[in-house]
This record gives sequence, C-alpha cells and structure tokens, in this order.
Amino acid sequence: MEIQNERGGAGRPVDSGELEAVNRFAKTPLAAEQVYTFSLRLCDNEVDRDFERFDAAALERLGELFVGKSGVFDHQWSARGQTARIYRTEVVREPSMTTAAGDEYRWLKGWAYLLRTEKNADLIAEIEGGIKKEVSVGCSMGRSVCSICGAEQGGCRHVKGQVYGEKLCFAELQEPVDAYEWSFVAVPAQRGAGVLKRFGGEDRRLAPLRKEAELGRKYLAELRREVVRLAMLADDQLDGAIFARAAERMEEPELLELRGAYAAQAAKRFPAAPQLRPRPAGERDGELDFRI
Repeated sequence: MEIQNERGGAGRPVDSGELEAVNRFAKTPLAAEQVYTFSLRLCDNEVDRDFERFDAAALERLGELFVGKSGVFDHQWSARGQTARIYRTEVVREPSMTTAAGDEYRWLKGWAYLLRTEKNADLIAEIEGGIKKEVSVGCSMGRSVCSICGAEQGGCRHVKGQVYGEKLCFAELQEPVDAYEWSFVAVPAQRGAGVLKRFGGEDRRLAPLRKEAELGRKYLAELRREVVRLAMLADDQLDGAIFARAAERMEEPELLELRGAYAAQAAKRFPAAPQLRPRPAGERDGELDFRI
C-alpha cells in the first residue's frame, strides 16, 4: 500500500492528540519534536493478483491486530531492521468505488511513527520525497474460502481466476489470527497494494487438500478432452473449437451426461468390429470355426 504524508511531516509538529496515542508505546514519554508520523494504506478488500482478498470483517480485525506492530524492510524479520511502529488504525469506506467482487471498496489505514534521529534522517527524507512509498503487510489468516461455493481452500474444484456463470472465482481470506509486521517494499504483490499472506498452523493440513484439488483439475481436464473427442466422432458437423471452449465451462455432472450420450451416438456411427471373425467355409478344418 502507499504511504501518505500528513501532519507530523518533516517540518510539521505532532499535535497533542497524536502524541498521546504515540506515547502509549513509548517507555519514556516523547516530546512532539522527537517524533515523525505518517499514514499508510495497509491492505484492502479488493481481489489481488493472486485472486485473493480480505473480507470486510477481516479488515476490521486486522486493524486491531496491527496496532503496535513494527515496520521493517522487505519482510526481513530482524530487530536491526525495525524502523517505525503503528499507533492507530481505521477502516476507510469508499462508497463510490466497487471491488471486482461487486461490493463496496474498503481499505485499512494505519498511522505510524518513528523517532527523529540522525539514523532515521535519510528514511524520513525518502518518505517525504516519495521514494519510500509502497508497503505491504505480513499476517496469518484462519480461513480461506472459495467465492463460488464457500468451500475451504483446496476443498473444491473451482479454479481461482476463472469465471463461473459470470462470477469470478477467488479465495476470500477470513478470520485473521495474527498480524506480524508491515514492510517497506519496492514492488507490492497486490494491485495498488502489497500483501504478504501466511496461513499459520494450516500448511500440513492443507497440503493433501491441495494435492487432491490438483488431481481433481487433471481429472476434469481429461474428462473434457474425452467429451470433445466423442462429440466430434458423433457429429462431424460440429465445430470442435467452439465446443471445446463450451466444455471448459462445464462441471463433472454435465460432462458425464454428455460423455454417455456422445459415446452412444459414436458407437452407432462406428460399430466395433468383432474380435472373433468366422473363417471362410473353405478354410475350416473341422476343429475351429473362428480365429483371433
């Protein structure tokens, strides 16, 4: 997400309300001239490049979890890389904007502070100059569900990024478990934002589900190819390219029904030759009437 310069910039003092919020995290009370503050977009509810997004409830919960979390660089978890800390957050609603999922656009805004020290002078200058602009977040989510059927991630055969009945398939990230950090990055992964997502404690359980989902996708691909092959055998007037595109939108029940129908039609057009054929009368030796 982007950093937004507000009060408390390079030459602006921090007001008393902001300073009070900052001092909740300071061991020794800080004076206004010791503090530099800025605001930033942390994450939103838009579908990202990985075809994933946070739901509205997740944004609210993440707002609570990110208060007090440190800013680092490129998601490198090192105390030496700690630069700033979030001291308050707010979910911003944009009624005039609609997400790819069709609902109101919302984003999580955070306010962060760092100390005006010689060490931080260059970083403050880069923030003020728009060099350090993009950030992304690291968090752990409890659930990831399919936008088409609501199944847990890997528990269905819908493919992220594909459209089913004019509805986009994506993973909706729900029930945040923890917020780790936010990070200055050069190239965010998300459109207009950057989100690093981790699913804490679930990788071992999700691995076999992902494997099953991959096998399911391969099965459907083979089934679609078989249906197209049988359809072409059953009807030589059929446009194979158009039918193949139509088959890509079909699910297993439709495909199985078509496979049976086209297989029956193809069998009538091209009956199988018998494996055992009668010998001509002149070649019979009195013992065997058929040869394989």
